Amino acid sequence: MCVFCGSNLGLNPAYQLAAEALGKALAQRELGLIYGGGNVGLIGVVADSALATGGQVIGVIPEFLVAKEIAHKGLTKLHVVGSMHERKALMADLADAFIALPGGYGTLEEFCEILTWAQLGLHQKPQGLLNVEGYYDPLLQLFDQATTEQFLKPALLTLVLQATEPEILLNQLENYKPPKVDKWIGCDAKP
Repeated sequence: MCVFCGSNLGLNPAYQLAAEALGKALAQRELGLIYGGGNVGLIGVVADSALATGGQVIGVIPEFLVAKEIAHKGLTKLHVVGSMHERKALMADLADAFIALPGGYGTLEEFCEILTWAQLGLHQKPQGLLNVEGYYDPLLQLFDQATTEQFLKPALLTLVLQATEPEILLNQLENYKPPKVDKWIGCDAKP
């Protein structure tokens, strides 16, 4: 399970509690955690929680972030790669599913890239938002707006699973069936 989340804790203590609960739930289900490899913010919390519960944790961090994000030294495995592109590609290859906890630009970018790859049919892995205290409500509203304005087909909204509790989201990810729909509206896609 690949988890994207903030390298800061955020203002609301509920974010940290959700990261702890997710790490614990992954370990209890014997689902390995793949994440950004840091030891700070929510990324550090989710990793520490999974490790404390006996889980397997694989970090992937670019060399230039090793010092800035304080690479986690206690992981099952830490991959140090050359770039952010290599980081995302390796995380995507290693993961069977993706979850985004609250975070900033990096979290949004990583989640939306994986979501775009699913939309394009590059993978059929599930992806979901752990929507802690409505953090992702504005993003979900934007996706609805993109559908209303015909930038997204309604069936593509099913690519984004969401729940407020880790266990519920993990159940949704486990039962995920990808939609069978082309992304293009009003034209036949050409190979």
